[in-house]
Amino acid sequence: MMDNTESLSGPKALGLFLRTHRERTTPEMVGLPGSSRRRTSGLRREELAQISGISATWYTWIEQGRDVSISATTLNSLAKALRMEPAARDYLFSLASMKDPQAVPSPTAPGVGLKNCVNQLTCPAYLLDSSWNVLAWNPPAGALFSGWLDVDPQPNLLDFMFLNPLARQLVTDWAERAKRVVAEFRAETSHYAHSDAVRQTVISLRERSDGFDQWWTQQEVLAREGGERHFNHPRDGGKSYRQQTFFPAGYAECKLVMLVPEGDN
Repeated sequence: MMDNTESLSGPKALGLFLRTHRERTTPEMVGLPGSSRRRTSGLRREELAQISGISATWYTWIEQGRDVSISATTLNSLAKALRMEPAARDYLFSLASMKDPQAVPSPTAPGVGLKNCVNQLTCPAYLLDSSWNVLAWNPPAGALFSGWLDVDPQPNLLDFMFLNPLARQLVTDWAERAKRVVAEFRAETSHYAHSDAVRQTVISLRERSDGFDQWWTQQEVLAREGGERHFNHPRDGGKSYRQQTFFPAGYAECKLVMLVPEGDN
């Protein structure tokens, strides 16, 4: 019995994706003359190969899902020939487990709309970038982290945890949380292996904080998960939250952290 389940990755998925787009692309769309004698309205394999600057045999092997080596240059040529939109290009390169050399970097600074969304939240919430700089926060977060967010002109969560004395007073079980924070940050650095900003963040903290340096050298890696967060607020006393983290669409290097009061869960 044949399994007709579509594979979501690998050479066959890549070939099927290209074939589907080829069959949707008419000759007129790429500047070729149309003909009523054509058996299909889409491009022939030979036509797409010629437009893309590769051999017809090589393209046929790709479309058939054979395990052949494909360069980023070849994928770029095929994407251009098929007039792929950015989302389709991104999906094409992801199927090939390859980075798009012409990918437009996602914005790192939050736009006005995203900042407004954060301000509409009633629980403490803030936005972090890949180096854990705090890009925006709402009034409840400002109240919880009073003495840090309202004072530091360039707040960074790691700097706060390891360099600001307030953190040891505010964060319950500071040593346990701080150690986990280092392991969570190390796990995230795998996504930004070529980021100078992230690398400089690590170098700077290792130089300025013995605690960070000690835990960083232990090579611990933990996923940044939600969970209980407890604080000893100087004015409001003990406060408990459950942390939830979301990734806003269109901001690949940003994450939204929400601290939901325990009674609201």
